[in-house]
Amino acid sequence: MDNMDIEKKLSEWQLKLPTPSTPGGSYTPVNIRGKVAYIAIQFPIINGESQYKGRFGDNLSTEDGYKAMQQAALNVLSQINDKVGFDNIEGLNHMDAYYQSGENWNEAPRVVDGASDLFLHILGEKGLHSRAIFGVHKLYGDLSVGITCHFTLK
Repeated sequence: MDNMDIEKKLSEWQLKLPTPSTPGGSYTPVNIRGKVAYIAIQFPIINGESQYKGRFGDNLSTEDGYKAMQQAALNVLSQINDKVGFDNIEGLNHMDAYYQSGENWNEAPRVVDGASDLFLHILGEKGLHSRAIFGVHKLYGDLSVGITCHFTLK
């Protein structure tokens, strides 16, 4: 899978890879140990601008959440492209998804599908993964979602 394939699949959904974000602390955005690349938490941020701030069920809809997770997943792919290269991945193993919501909102699986659907569309079979979903009280900058991922490398 090369960058041309990735760009073509992204354009089918009118998307493109953003510029990779820089860490907000003393860590690396991609940590490679053996044949596993661990991607640090990625948020729905585009060119340094936070998107989709708040809580689902309060000021954000489930559809907003789907798009927020899609943007976070694009940021994961941007890190892979920048630090590893798509040709060097065997596949996505696992994703941890975090969200913040109001008291009575309960549609987290649909929101997290925003990332899962994107990974499957862009990476095909290599995008098949397990996942865990965590509702949290507070995320950095009041961002509504964040995801971390683990990829196996060739």
